[in-house]
Amino acid sequence: MPARKLRQVQLVGSQIRQLRKEHRLTQNQLATRIGVQQSDLSRMEKGEYRVSLDTLFRILGEFDLGIGEFFGEDPTANTTVDDVALLRQVRSLPDEDQREIEQFVGFKRSRHLSTSKPTKVDRSNA
Repeated sequence: MPARKLRQVQLVGSQIRQLRKEHRLTQNQLATRIGVQQSDLSRMEKGEYRVSLDTLFRILGEFDLGIGEFFGEDPTANTTVDDVALLRQVRSLPDEDQREIEQFVGFKRSRHLSTSKPTKVDRSNA
C-alpha cells in the first residue's frame, strides 16, 4: 500500500479509536454495536485494515456524526442565526423536557428515513 494511502487508513483508525474512547466504550462493545469482530475493529484502529464505507457509516451512526465532522469539518460552519435561537430555546427548558425533544426528533428522523424513497438514477445519458 502506498505511503499516502497508509497514512489515510491510519488517520481513519485513530479517529475511530479516539471516538470510542471519548464515549468510554471497549473495542468489544463498539464492535458488537456496529456488527464487526473485535479483532477487525482492533486492526482498523491500528490502521492495519481498511474501513469499508458501510462500516464507517455504521460508526458515524453510532456516534451521531456526519462524515464532515468525522474528518474535522467545523460542525457550526453552516449554522444559521435561527439554528442558534432554536438551540437557546431548547436549552432554556428543564432537562426532562430537553430529553423529550431529543427523543421526538429521533422519532421523526427515523420515521422520515423509513418512509423516504430512494431516488432513481437517470442512466439514459450514461
